[in-house]
Amino acid sequence: MGVQQFITTPHILNSIWNNTRETIETCYTATLPHLEDTVIKPAAEYMMDSYFYDLILKEEPLLTVKDNYVLVEMSYVNPPIQLFDFIFELQVAGYKPILAHPERYLFYHNNFSEYHRLKKAGCSFQLNLLSVTGYYGNNVTAITERLLREELFDFSGTDVHHENHIKAMGNKLVMKEHPNLLKALENNSFFTF
Repeated sequence: MGVQQFITTPHILNSIWNNTRETIETCYTATLPHLEDTVIKPAAEYMMDSYFYDLILKEEPLLTVKDNYVLVEMSYVNPPIQLFDFIFELQVAGYKPILAHPERYLFYHNNFSEYHRLKKAGCSFQLNLLSVTGYYGNNVTAITERLLREELFDFSGTDVHHENHIKAMGNKLVMKEHPNLLKALENNSFFTF
């Protein structure tokens, strides 16, 4: 597929995936000897919840995708009540939030102005590349196209949790070619290490 470097972003979601900075770094160190020519960097995808809020307030160092850029997500059911507090506190702590897969938050599909509000609050957006293959359905693909049209995506990433995700990465795009998709892909060079 041509991938030359990996930034791993295991989920940190207390009581479901009890990953911490320490457990992720320990796994990374243990895995490194088994990776011959693979260039890999550990990071995390943080669920914006009360546990995450405590990490920020305790000034725990977060695992970042680069420098002070931290990958965050929210529940697919609804956004956290204190969403903009999380974003603000992250920025006060010196971090720059990147919101993972914004096209998959169905509660924003009929309230598109919230996407602009998140951008105005300082969030970068990371497109999940499976969304352009139709993997998550027509609604997600349509919102992906609109987010691209309105130039809201900054970066792209993959949601590779199992072999089916890897196989789906080989699927054809279900949307027309889009210059802003290429731009989001090219912007990933920012994270080269």
